[in-house]
Amino acid sequence: MTITAPSRPPLPKLADPAPARRRPRPAGDHGAGRTLISDTELRRTRGKVVYFSVLTVVTILFSLVFLFPLYWMVTGAVKEPAEFALTPPTFIPETFEPQNYALAWDRMNIARYFGNTVFYAVGGWLIQLVVDVGVAYALSKLRPIFGKLVLGLMLASLMLPAAALLIPAYLTVADVPIFGVNLLNTPWALWLPAAANAFNIYVLKRFFDQIPNDLLDSASLDGAGRLRVLWHIVLPLSRPVLGVVSIFAVIGIWKDFLWPLLVLQDTEVQTISVALSRLSNTSQVPPTEMMAGLVIASIPMIIIFLIFQRSIIGGLSAGSMKG
Repeated sequence: MTITAPSRPPLPKLADPAPARRRPRPAGDHGAGRTLISDTELRRTRGKVVYFSVLTVVTILFSLVFLFPLYWMVTGAVKEPAEFALTPPTFIPETFEPQNYALAWDRMNIARYFGNTVFYAVGGWLIQLVVDVGVAYALSKLRPIFGKLVLGLMLASLMLPAAALLIPAYLTVADVPIFGVNLLNTPWALWLPAAANAFNIYVLKRFFDQIPNDLLDSASLDGAGRLRVLWHIVLPLSRPVLGVVSIFAVIGIWKDFLWPLLVLQDTEVQTISVALSRLSNTSQVPPTEMMAGLVIASIPMIIIFLIFQRSIIGGLSAGSMKG
């Protein structure tokens, strides 16, 4: 007779362990990353004193570095030539000669060069808008076959130093391929190289990518063509980014010096920056009047920056926005 051991009852199934709860982060800690001074140290009096002392010193130092040249230019424009040549120099003007601005305006014929620069800036702005908007719209919405390759090559051109492109660009302007036209000493010598701006095209494309395709498709179903969709739908929605691109276009042409110096050798058609540089190498203009001319040339850009500084800063960060 075989005796079998009684079977054991099945063991009860253990419940899965509850997931461990994460400890809540203290208020103010958003995981932004490590910093030189921790939040705990910053709450202490000693930490606050050190932090704000270092911040104040760095802010004052950078302000002096960037603002001192502007201060030296403005104060030098109202000094007498004898005081301007003193060694050591006077940081606070002992004389006040505001008529230096009127003398500089007449002696250096600033009105002509100022008008030339405004004409080049406005023309370059219009041409850049037409070309850059068209290219960005095609890359964003029309999606050509080699669109990504074209965009990649344009962005790669931003990595090249500007000096490396001077000789090829100059040879192109001096003898335009196929047409054989010499554009030196003409506005097109400035407008043609600046027409396709890779940075502006990228900023515009990123903005156009955010416009819903359903909106454009519904307009196409109603009989609107590509140009009509661009003019009546895309451009009105893109006014903010168009303003940013316009500011960059005007500033870029106004402050450019090396390229106009190469392609505008005729003194009658030079920009104000090139003309002031040429006159500074002569003895017919006192240094105080030269400083006054530099102040006059800087006023438009300072005004534009003060009015549109938020748009400029927003445009600089537009390339990093996720579309």
